[in-house]
Amino acid sequence: MAKEVTGKIKLQVPGGQANPAPPIGPALGQHGVNIMEFCKQFNERTKDRPGEILPVVITVYKDRSFDFIMKSPPVSASLKKAASLAKASPEPGRNLIGKVTKAQVKEIARGKIQDMNTAKLESAVKVVEGTARSMGLQVVEE
Repeated sequence: MAKEVTGKIKLQVPGGQANPAPPIGPALGQHGVNIMEFCKQFNERTKDRPGEILPVVITVYKDRSFDFIMKSPPVSASLKKAASLAKASPEPGRNLIGKVTKAQVKEIARGKIQDMNTAKLESAVKVVEGTARSMGLQVVEE
């Protein structure tokens, strides 16, 4: 028989850097989850991806046990890394602050497609291009 789910928690945590400080501690504490156990398991699974922002969905069960699923990094984080930027443009429609190539966009779309609501690579590429434009990035041919 399956365990009874009491909650789902969605967080974005840097790889290998989970600790009981906010936002992790309060989010898990209110559900009665062992915070240090989550941090230990998460850091162990993500030790090869230090500092990379990783969305995680934690399922909490009635007996206060949990399991979690890690997703691929957000498209915006991947675009910032590809364009070597610290943050996006404050005025995306007016100020272009960087460029990404079609090849980089396609590679980001390939990595993110399993978390998107599309199965076609062309559609995923369009989603990534739209995110790039909304961040003030120009998509250029090689």
